[in-house]
Amino acid sequence: MKKIFVLFLISLFILQSCSVNSEIVYHKDSASTSVTDIDTREFMSEMIAMTPDSLKQKEFGEMDKLPTTWTSMYDLSKKEGKLKTENPDSIRIMKKIFMKSTKEDNKLAGFSFKMEHFKPEDYLILKSFTKTEKIPLDQNIYNNWDGKTLTIDTGNFNLKNIEESIRSKTSKEESEKIAGMMAMFFKKIGTTLRFEKPIQSISGKHDWVKQIDNHSIRIDYDLKAIYDKDTQLKNADKKIIIVTE
Repeated sequence: MKKIFVLFLISLFILQSCSVNSEIVYHKDSASTSVTDIDTREFMSEMIAMTPDSLKQKEFGEMDKLPTTWTSMYDLSKKEGKLKTENPDSIRIMKKIFMKSTKEDNKLAGFSFKMEHFKPEDYLILKSFTKTEKIPLDQNIYNNWDGKTLTIDTGNFNLKNIEESIRSKTSKEESEKIAGMMAMFFKKIGTTLRFEKPIQSISGKHDWVKQIDNHSIRIDYDLKAIYDKDTQLKNADKKIIIVTE
């Protein structure tokens, strides 16, 4: 599993070559399902172009072994012989986190991560699990959802999980250099929130949040504003409350 995340993290290091798009679906039973897609097509094109033909198989051959269908974190870790835990709660969570790679013209085009039908109690276990296993998850998964009302903490509009993943896989010196350049690593990052039931009301405003339709909200990150503390937003409420029917 570590190898897969390292490949993902490497894709961030080519300037403006990575786009990240997430979707979180809020179910009526207070659970939610999230999918994050990482587009690495430009990264792969640049890397392949810079790699001598004699080394391409060695450098990129392992990527051909990545699953192209949804495969759980548990199955991936077990297959690699790197299953580190026997804790039943951790194993249950690992069985609900999936990844797959996507290909275009037989070349790696990206990665996708999915968290299947997570309930509030699952997120509590996930927080404990990710203290040791750093996974590049969308921070918005931790917003409170009770089956009718979603309370968005706009403090979650950040790249904390991605930054922690990078720090866990690099040296202190490397991570410090990267921290000051994070805004340059991405083309675009955004999250769509979808509700099974129609939206009844929205309280609170933020410049990055807009309603798309009766069932959907879109969050588009301003990467410059995240890292430039002097940036002033017109609307920046700390809480946004969405009530569904």
